Amino acid sequence: MCCPSEQTMIEGKLARMSGIQKLEFNMMNRTLDVWHKLPDTLSIEAAVSSLGMHAEPLTAEGKAANADAPQSQSEAASSRKNSWWPLALSGVAAVGAEVMDFTQSAPEWVIAAVALFAIALCGPTTYKKGWISLKHLNLNINALMSIAVTGAVLIGQWPEAAMVMVLFTIAEMVEAKSLDRARNAIKGLMDLSPERATVRQADGSWMEVDVKTVEIGSLVRVRPGERIGLDGDVVSGNSTVNQAPITGESLPIEKTVDDPVYAGSINESGSFEYRVTAEASNTTLARIIHAVEEAQSSRAPTQRFVDKFAQVYTPAVFFFALAIAVIPPLFMGGLWTDWIYRGLVLLVVACPCALVISTPVSIVSGLAAAARKGVLVKGGVYLEIGAKLSFIALDKTGTITHGKPVQTDYVPLVESLDVDPQIIAASLGVRSDHPVSLAIAKHGDSGAATLKHVENFEALPGRGVKGLIEGQLYHLGNHRLIQELGLGTPQLEASLSQLERQGKTVVALTDTNQVFALFAVADTVKDSSQTAITELHALGIKTMMLTGDNSHTAEAIAQRVGIDEARGNLLPADKLAAIGELQSRNHIVGMVGDGINDAPALAKSQIGFAMAAAGTGTAIETADVALMDDDLRKIPAFVRLSRQTATVLKQNIAFALGVKAVFLVFTLMGLATMWMAVFADVGVSLLVVLNGLRLLKK
Repeated sequence: MCCPSEQTMIEGKLARMSGIQKLEFNMMNRTLDVWHKLPDTLSIEAAVSSLGMHAEPLTAEGKAANADAPQSQSEAASSRKNSWWPLALSGVAAVGAEVMDFTQSAPEWVIAAVALFAIALCGPTTYKKGWISLKHLNLNINALMSIAVTGAVLIGQWPEAAMVMVLFTIAEMVEAKSLDRARNAIKGLMDLSPERATVRQADGSWMEVDVKTVEIGSLVRVRPGERIGLDGDVVSGNSTVNQAPITGESLPIEKTVDDPVYAGSINESGSFEYRVTAEASNTTLARIIHAVEEAQSSRAPTQRFVDKFAQVYTPAVFFFALAIAVIPPLFMGGLWTDWIYRGLVLLVVACPCALVISTPVSIVSGLAAAARKGVLVKGGVYLEIGAKLSFIALDKTGTITHGKPVQTDYVPLVESLDVDPQIIAASLGVRSDHPVSLAIAKHGDSGAATLKHVENFEALPGRGVKGLIEGQLYHLGNHRLIQELGLGTPQLEASLSQLERQGKTVVALTDTNQVFALFAVADTVKDSSQTAITELHALGIKTMMLTGDNSHTAEAIAQRVGIDEARGNLLPADKLAAIGELQSRNHIVGMVGDGINDAPALAKSQIGFAMAAAGTGTAIETADVALMDDDLRKIPAFVRLSRQTATVLKQNIAFALGVKAVFLVFTLMGLATMWMAVFADVGVSLLVVLNGLRLLKK
């Protein structure tokens, strides 16, 4: 499929066949998915062949089922078109015919012979496709160009007919190469993962094998400079890994034991071994490729509008051109040759290829540019909606913050003690599974030898923990536990309140008589969060934080990063209601989250952003937009790219329609020539493609 109108031909042909249930076209990849109840695909292949194209069934891996099949008709045509010498010779002949006609230096029959020679060299493919299109009552660019060139020959415009065919063939070739660049931007993802990996065998030896044969749990060795072939977890060694192809992170990431690695990333310095966690067909990279391919198949709203518009536009302009050629000579005394010529010029301008191809090229370029930044967009519809976002709601834990509590404050309340309260607290905390206790244990544990032995350890649900250390009973617990023990004082309450207003969780170390020290724990804010919020505000987008944490914490974090509004103590249903409330105020809402409790709100919003989706299959498959790492700055980057894509789409549509309108006026005034019309049509097609490709550099 070289032109969107050829898709229409295939669709019309196959839709009438019994047993065909559903068709999905991907113009950029030149593929067609067919749902059918036929015993085989032979009748489908035959139907496509009757349209002058060749259908090659693909395997599940996306490769031709018959690799040894003879060269297809489309490939043969493409090969002839890309052979430079016939085109160069026909170009010389067309220019020669123009020069001889202008200087009147040769008889008319010589000029006609040279022009026909030029048409014969570069025109057969166009005529063949044009004839097939006309047989199926489809007015594509090949049909219109064939009619125009033939008409020019019949009214004696020999040199111009030759020049039109040569210019059209050159423009088609350049346009095809430009479209290939857009296709290759996506296909380049498939080349990121190596085909072979060094795997440990049962006898302990190492062997290089095909990655498709490697099973989950296998041990793989990676040398410096190698691409990682499969997803896995490091089991020995350490290195720095460039994850830019997967997450978009600009700097290499340090990897050591238990850290995840992803297929397609590059091992830069050290050597390490990792245990495979996903088969080749289910790696993060494979899921990214699958998601991008699906995104290409789904039509954006602008593309759907343009396709419907073209279905009406093309026949309307064709019949208008016919009227221009016939009505003035019949009823207004015009010259037949003059008005037929003007009608032929209109035919050349009429094809909507520039208009139709402008949208998928721009959308695919935008999707590819986003993927390079580590932002996986699940369809052109979300790329378009992204330009309209006016409000973004964000989860707190794991989104704005790291999601890992750390001890931020230590406040000793008793001056002279035989044992350091931090060691006592760490000894109790390490026995607990609560994140707050573990944060205190991690901060106070400077080595296993410093921890004290704990006897009769007991967890106090909703309060803390207690245990005997060297015969003394200690408690490590929250505000409620202090009150239950009757140890509260005005000074202590003031210290607790001051820390809690900062959005921190406070626990105290006590015995049965007094409080020895206070420990404050908080989930730290990511360095990138404040920058991301500032950039969103600069784009005119308001922000709201939705969290299950208490209101004090929510307000403190929101104030620290500059979020407009914060709501705390929210259950999943409350987050869902908050999104609905924003939408009822006519906002286009995006929701950013990383947990299951965010799922209802993510689904309700116009765009759901999943954080740190690398290695998380569910997030990649369910989110509208997946951020492959935990950097919130990718959201304003996505919004900017969406707006740039929307701008390019508007530019392309306005330019394509504007040029056609100008040439319509020029044609009616008798100022336009056929070779100028070629530039107006195919030249504009090329320009909108190149304009769409600019997005790849964003």
